[in-house]
Order: sequence, then C-alpha cells, then structure tokens
Amino acid sequence: MARIVHIHPESPQQRLLVQAAEFIRNGAIVALPTDSCYALGCHLGDKDALDRIRQIRQMDDRHHLTLMVRDLSEIAHFARVDNAQYRLLKAATPGSYTFILEGSKELPRRVMHPKRKTIGLRVPDHPVALALLEELNEPLLTTTLQLPGDDLPLTEGWEIQDRLDDVLELILDAGHCGTEPTSVIDLTGPSPELIRAGRGSLELFGLD
Repeated sequence: MARIVHIHPESPQQRLLVQAAEFIRNGAIVALPTDSCYALGCHLGDKDALDRIRQIRQMDDRHHLTLMVRDLSEIAHFARVDNAQYRLLKAATPGSYTFILEGSKELPRRVMHPKRKTIGLRVPDHPVALALLEELNEPLLTTTLQLPGDDLPLTEGWEIQDRLDDVLELILDAGHCGTEPTSVIDLTGPSPELIRAGRGSLELFGLD
C-alpha cells in the first residue's frame, strides 16, 4: 500500500525529504513531482525496483530510462560529454529536457540501452525533485509516470494512489505539476536530434 505524503511544492519539508530518501534507499518506488509531470523513481543500484518500474510501465530494456541528477557536473560523471555537448547542456539545465547521452563506466549496464549503451539524463527545475536529490546525495533512476494505454501522465496524488496503490511505496504529492513530459533530445550524433517534443523549448537546439 502506497503512503501518500503532502509536500510543499516550493518549500518542501526537510523531515519529509529525509523520510523519502530513506524509503528509496530501502528499495521503494516513489512517485515524485518534476517541472514537467510526475515521475516514477528508484535507487540507481536497486535492480528489483528497476524491474518493478519496467513492469508498471510495461517497457522493455530498449526503452531509455532517465537518470535524474542535481547538476551539470553529475551529468558529466555519468555520461561521456564533449565540449559541444557541454555547452548545450549548460544552456539548457536545469529544465524540462531529457538528453540521450552515452553512459559512462559509472553506470550499471542494466540501466543503459543494451545496444547503444546510452541513457537519458536530466536536471529537473522543481524544488521538490532537486531537494530530494540533494537529501539522497545521489541520482534517481526515473521514468515518466504514464501508464500503458493512457494518453497523458498521471498528475494528481489521489489519482496516482488510486491507480498504483498496490505497486508503489511512496507518493510525494505536491499538487498538480503538469501533464506535458520533457522534450527528449539525442546528443550522441553530430547534431542534436529531436526524439520527443515536450515542455522544454527547442529553440536552443535549432529544432523548433
């Protein structure tokens, strides 16, 4: 049964962040607000939680997961980033973008695309997500909270609880945070490639 916690969207309560981080370290799947929509998240090193997220979303290992990190330096730790990519990332983070990049040796192979060895990375621009990452002191492995057959992500705490009460451990309810997922941009080629148009502006990348 999922525990639902009402957390302030702009000034998240520290005690709730401490509890949430402890849940995640102990194998929980958490629903958390971001600057685009709600996401499902778990500990990067937790294979069982990752398998459960894939089951909830009904996605195979070729579906890119997203590593949610605190800042640009963490992106560079978990992905191979050249100077051109770095400039683009610096201009666009934090924000509603997911970037496909080649994973570094710091990442478990199971979280990367099995053939391309790539992963999605993002720095969210939401106080709750950033504060949780800070308290956790490490990245979160995430995916959009959009269930199979649904046209839009779930965006209300009560609705998330109603649909996923038996498979989540924690819901951080910060109220409505939108239904438009991130823009997904592949930076592994010679120029940025749009994979999914979403909330983040494409002007920076010459893709609008």
